Amino acid sequence: MTATTPTPVRRARGISKRSVLPWVFLAPGLLLALVFKFWPMAKGIWLSFFKVRPFLGDQWVGLDNYTRVLSDHRFQDAVGHTLVLGIGMSLGGILVGFVLALLLEGQSRSLKIVRTAVFLPVVTATAVVGELWRLLYYPTSDGLINHGLSFLGLGPTQFLDNPGTALWSTMAMGIWMSAPYNMVIILAGLAGVDRSLYEAAAMDGVSLWQRLRHITLPAIRPAIGIVLTLAAIRGLRVFTEVYVLTGGGPAGSTDVWMTRAYTLGFTRNDIGGASAASVVLLGVTLLLTVTVNYFRKRGDAR
Repeated sequence: MTATTPTPVRRARGISKRSVLPWVFLAPGLLLALVFKFWPMAKGIWLSFFKVRPFLGDQWVGLDNYTRVLSDHRFQDAVGHTLVLGIGMSLGGILVGFVLALLLEGQSRSLKIVRTAVFLPVVTATAVVGELWRLLYYPTSDGLINHGLSFLGLGPTQFLDNPGTALWSTMAMGIWMSAPYNMVIILAGLAGVDRSLYEAAAMDGVSLWQRLRHITLPAIRPAIGIVLTLAAIRGLRVFTEVYVLTGGGPAGSTDVWMTRAYTLGFTRNDIGGASAASVVLLGVTLLLTVTVNYFRKRGDAR
C-alpha cells in the first residue's frame, strides 16, 4: 500500500483582506492630507509661475516671480532675520531643553508633575503665548519685566518697539516655547542610558563634565539628531511668534521669511510672488532636512 502525500493548497493570488484593512483606516487621514495639504502645495507651486489676476485670467511669467522675490532687498533682509532667529531659537531651545531634561530626570511623582507644568507652553496656542509675552514686554514700568528691571535701577526698555531688541525679544519667547518640547525628546534618550556606566564613572572619580561628555552625550546622540532636525525646520518656518508679537516691525527689523510671504500674498495681493517665496522655503527646508539627516546618520555610523 503506497502512502500518498497531501498536495499543498495554493492560495489564490490577489489582494487579501488583511492587506486592505490598514488602508481602509488610513484612507480618511490620507484624504484630508490630500485635500488640505498636498493639493494646496501643488497649486502653490503651479501659481508661482504665473502672475495671478483674479477674474482676468492668470498670465504665465515663468521664473520672473522667483527672480523678483529673490532680488528684493526686503526679502533678503527677511531671510537674514530668519537665519538669525532660527539659529538662536534652535540652539537656545536645545540647550535649555537639555538642561531641563537633566534637572527633571527621574521617576519621582513630584518630578512628573513638574515636567507636566514645564511642558504647558508647548500645548498652549501660540497666539495666546504671544499675547502673554506682549504683556510681559509692556514698555512701561507696569510691565512685569520692566517692573523687575526698575528694582535694579534700570529704566523701562522698549523691547518690541526698538529695532535693536525686537528680534532678540522674539527669540526669547521662541526658546521658552520650544525648550519643553526638546526636553521630552531628550528625556526619552536619557531613559536609555545604562546606569551602570554612571556608577562606574563615579567610582573612578570622573567629574560631572566628563560624564556628560563621554557618557550622556554619546548615548543621546540619536535624540539630539531628531531634536536638531525638528528645530531647524521650526526655525525656518517661524511665523506666528513674529506675527503676534511685532507683525514684522518695527521698521521691518523682525520681518522673517513667512511674514514676508504673508505680506506679499495678503497685503500686496501678489499671489505669484508669495507662492514663489513659499516654494523656495519648501526647497530650502527639504535640503536642510536631508543634510541634517545625512550628517546624523554619518555620525551614528562612526
